[in-house]
Amino acid sequence: MWRHPDFLKLWLAQGISDFGSHITQLALPLTAAVMLNATPMQMGILGAVEMLPFALFSLHAGVLIDRQRRMPLMLGRDIAAALILLLVPLAVWGGWLSMEVLFLVGFLHVTTEVFGGSAHQSYVATLVGRERLVEAHSKLMTTASTAQVTAPGLAGLLVQILTAPIALLFDALSFLVSALILTRIRTAEPEPQPDRQRSVMEDIRAGLSFIRRTPLLRVLALQAALWQLLFHMLMALLVLFATRELGLSAAQMGMCFMLGGLGSLVAALTAERLGERFGVGPMMGWGMAFTALAWLLFSLIPRSGPTMFWFSAVEGLLAFGATLFSIHYLAARAALTPDALLGRMIASMRFLTVTPAPLGALIGGGLGSTLGLRPALLAIGLGGMVLAAMVVCRSPVRHLHSLPKKVEELEPAAPGLNTVTA
Repeated sequence: MWRHPDFLKLWLAQGISDFGSHITQLALPLTAAVMLNATPMQMGILGAVEMLPFALFSLHAGVLIDRQRRMPLMLGRDIAAALILLLVPLAVWGGWLSMEVLFLVGFLHVTTEVFGGSAHQSYVATLVGRERLVEAHSKLMTTASTAQVTAPGLAGLLVQILTAPIALLFDALSFLVSALILTRIRTAEPEPQPDRQRSVMEDIRAGLSFIRRTPLLRVLALQAALWQLLFHMLMALLVLFATRELGLSAAQMGMCFMLGGLGSLVAALTAERLGERFGVGPMMGWGMAFTALAWLLFSLIPRSGPTMFWFSAVEGLLAFGATLFSIHYLAARAALTPDALLGRMIASMRFLTVTPAPLGALIGGGLGSTLGLRPALLAIGLGGMVLAAMVVCRSPVRHLHSLPKKVEELEPAAPGLNTVTA
């Protein structure tokens, strides 16, 4: 990968936009919690609205990605995301900032990710080849993890000193820089050869049918969907819990997320070796288990004592588990899929797995409003532990020890998950 100049450019562009995005992940909910004094239910609605584009547009995005080159979609995403984020500081300066504005910005911003992010995942496989997917995703995740380590600290300081909306300007700038770097990639992207006689709905059905007929993808979709449901229940409440229950300031929260991001960096640096030694499937299972344990531990952080230390440690465990799962999950599903279906597979998997996220955010907000923040987090953590136990001990994915081969290369007579193991 170090001798692949265009991958290095893609890596740099992604790293810069990741850095800005981690600022937004903290600055947007802090804008709601601190500047607008949002309730738990409003935070749940914000989280739900941000995830809604995956349910509405993912399937159509997959068809679009398979019918045209991916680079224009990636460039369009960066430019559109930059313009959308500028709405928040403009609303502050104009005196019309409200929760409705944040709902709109969150919805539009994630809509750009639905198209551009899916195109990016497809483009990686086209650029580097399938045999180097784990290495490529590990490097991309290493950069994302580095951004996760450094960006929240900067975000916390920016929010503390300049306010959260001004911090969003840095993310807008990062997307513009990313777009500039992407224009320097010179590798010719093959022209897609879609069947022009097929309708959009036929192409959507083809992507969903491929997942339905592929046992490994079916199992991964179910597990990831349940994980997303619980994760967004947690995320709807975590900023409120940190600021109101634990009394952390914006700068302290940024420092906690920054220190916690070290867990993601460690996972990104070790994921390839761990997968080779222990197996791709087991690492997905244990990644889920670590995240579930972190969800449970959040609810046990005491109000007094070294609160920042405990919050950082639990966030680090969460980041480690999520990154460990993601690297092997992304590589496995891409290695399995024929080139002509790659965009539709990614978009269909996003639709199936992220569609529960808005419901999770609403449920989380409702639990926080009725039970209180700490009891709600405890309930979410217990649910996560049940899911993790099922994945580690019962899921057939635990038998997947190496990256799967493409479905089209396998003998159709082999039953079950054996049809997708190398």
